Amino acid sequence: MTIRISDIVKVRTRHPEAIEEAAGRRARRPLIGTSGRLLIIAADHPARGALAVGGRELAMANRADLLERLCLALSRPGVDGVLGTADILEDLLLIGALEDKVAIGSMNRGGLAGAGFELDDRFTGHRAQDVARLGFDAGKLLLRIDYEDPGSLDTLHSAARAIDDMAAHRLPVFVEPFISRRVAGRVRNDLSAHAITRSIAIASGLAGTSAYTWLKVPVTDDPEDMARVMETSTLPAVLLGGDVGKDVKDQERAYEKWRHALKLPTVQGLVVGRSLLYPADGDVAAAVDTAVGLL
Repeated sequence: MTIRISDIVKVRTRHPEAIEEAAGRRARRPLIGTSGRLLIIAADHPARGALAVGGRELAMANRADLLERLCLALSRPGVDGVLGTADILEDLLLIGALEDKVAIGSMNRGGLAGAGFELDDRFTGHRAQDVARLGFDAGKLLLRIDYEDPGSLDTLHSAARAIDDMAAHRLPVFVEPFISRRVAGRVRNDLSAHAITRSIAIASGLAGTSAYTWLKVPVTDDPEDMARVMETSTLPAVLLGGDVGKDVKDQERAYEKWRHALKLPTVQGLVVGRSLLYPADGDVAAAVDTAVGLL
């Protein structure tokens, strides 16, 4: 039985066991479906305190609005599933939006946006045992490496052990690596081809096995650079979207970059969040359909 978004609080208050019951009933599917490609909607940003989209500082703060956007995106043909933290995935379970969809649990959210400890990115989200217990299909972790910040070493070590744990359950884990640095006290990811290449090489070698490891990588501005970057590893990869800004032309440029990168042999699909859930023109369905068309 599914419920309306407006009834989630009532169910959570009176019947918290309904979450595990819904997880047990959920119709599951393979990670890669008949299309051979993967389109995942990302919605794990709020748990890191990252609520801004474009020029809107608290765009993702309204949970009912976010859930409505997610339900619309998940209803579009060609969308395979969603990436989220426990609260979001469990809301979607209760309202029945995860049937026959891929559910990916977000694992490390301790590196809060703007915090002094941002690069000591603790695993405060899903554990491998949680992903397995709830019947979810994969996990995802963020790996930001700043050569000047000792917190990055703790994150590297924790990430390696998390990959080991996921592999022990034979569950895929998407690793999103960046070379990062602080600029005026704030963490900034280096999106140059050289830095992305280095981050992929480091991430690919983590843990005792890479059998269940996928990469989640940004797209360079130059298609030729991107082709060389993706030669760094034989691991399957998906492209990340990020926040493409508040201009429709920015969105169109992002689509064109994705289009070129999706032709590369190790690239299996897209994991995109804010740019599809909060597109510059406000049309979620059209933005999602465009992304599906790129695949």
